Amino acid sequence: MPGILIVEDEKELREMLKISLIRHNFTVFEAVNGRDAIAHFKPSSTDMVVTDLIMPEEDGLKVIMKLKELKPSIKIVAISGGGKAGPGSYLNLAKALGADAIYSKPFSINDLIVKIEELLAFEQPS
Repeated sequence: MPGILIVEDEKELREMLKISLIRHNFTVFEAVNGRDAIAHFKPSSTDMVVTDLIMPEEDGLKVIMKLKELKPSIKIVAISGGGKAGPGSYLNLAKALGADAIYSKPFSINDLIVKIEELLAFEQPS
């Protein structure tokens, strides 16, 4: 079962993502911010990271850079509401830093699940 780390400071969204991913047979780990994610990252059990970009105590861009350094093969999905500047510039920067997919909030959980399954498909045993 692939392991997915959700890095999201909004508790309600983090819980909704967690429940949806567990229903699709993923192992889920959670972090409330970027610092928490980096401190508790387990390369051997984490196949993908779904990270918000704008968070207190280390933003998602730093998470992407650090986790790609620790595990270059990690798949990353960046999500952002963008704050005052809007999500576009942050999401484009996330893509440039190595995010495999980007989503602007609000987004469809079903679309996100399909993308996650697509990105992890080649890693799952048939």
